[in-house]
Amino acid sequence: MLFPEFKELGLPELLTVFAGLGFILIIINYILNCLPAGLLKTTRILSSQNLEPISVIICAKNEDENLTEFLPKVLTQDYPNFEVIVVNDCSWDNTENVIDEFAKIFPNLKKVSIKEDAYYKHGKKFAILVGIKATTHNRMVFIDADCYPSSNQWLKEMAMGFAAPKEIILGYGAYDKQKGFLNKLIRFDTFMIATNYLSGAIKGKAYMGVGRNLAYTRDLFYKEKGFSNHYHINSGDDDLFVNQAATKENVNVVIDKNAITYSLAKKTFRDWRLQKARHLSTSPLYSPSSKTKIAFSYFSQYYFYFSLIALAFTFKTLLLIPIILLLKMIFQWIFLNKITKRLNEKDLLAGSVIYELILLFIYPIFHIAKTFNKPNKWTN
Repeated sequence: MLFPEFKELGLPELLTVFAGLGFILIIINYILNCLPAGLLKTTRILSSQNLEPISVIICAKNEDENLTEFLPKVLTQDYPNFEVIVVNDCSWDNTENVIDEFAKIFPNLKKVSIKEDAYYKHGKKFAILVGIKATTHNRMVFIDADCYPSSNQWLKEMAMGFAAPKEIILGYGAYDKQKGFLNKLIRFDTFMIATNYLSGAIKGKAYMGVGRNLAYTRDLFYKEKGFSNHYHINSGDDDLFVNQAATKENVNVVIDKNAITYSLAKKTFRDWRLQKARHLSTSPLYSPSSKTKIAFSYFSQYYFYFSLIALAFTFKTLLLIPIILLLKMIFQWIFLNKITKRLNEKDLLAGSVIYELILLFIYPIFHIAKTFNKPNKWTN
């Protein structure tokens, strides 16, 4: 027997050992995947006096209403020299006219149009390629058409993360705070994913980013041959590119209330499930080390709760369940307290354990949905 001393233990003692191991694993998970983002002091490399010109790229497909509401917040950023390139991707609504009207007011706005082709169907990656080719500047920042920056300092904060050897800047793409439990669940899921990938990047192990708030250089894009390795997949213009191009030295993160982007969360569980299925479709192409890191995070959570359930099988260990769960809640609040403040998600802290439990229950549903989801067009 590998551990002969276990032979002397009864069932209550064994269950206690396994529950203790689960508690240790969950604490390790918090230390590795939450603590770095919470403790980061500054991400600024450049001062505001040394900012280079920058290009903002927005891909829009039938986004006339969102552009009308959100584009001015991008165009009025407090930044010395920047251009905004909006790629009108085969829109049949009023998108083109909206862009043209804004272009009359803002000379730094550039429109690039893609016409519908019956013989060539393309996804969002092609629209991004067109936008990149139209850029004047090497440094590029990406935001979706249905997103808006949290302040007029967003572009400046993202740009201050650039400086050799930093070529990729990861930001936080959040969702608007709305009424309803589903909104909080979606926001908590997004917050925890961001906490994980931002912490990974801080440790020199970046594995993804989100196109709602992402920056990288044009030189790096061409050096990595763009999306050629995964162009056949509709999703992945953000996370797969970062997974491919990130090194220990070339990634920086921006964690600041002034540098968040917001978009509207899905209103129904079905729409969210379909969105998650699209997002999860890229994970099989992550590097082995990235998959291992993500797998450990999920394993530690599932193992912890299953070990608690196992304690209910004997009367002697039954009372340990609330004690261990309370300890877990306290440590979770400690580890998440600072990062929820920095990412303006403080209202999620109190119910974080409940949100976590529900997400662990429905994640398998998302992965099953991913198997059957075959998107034929790009969407956010």
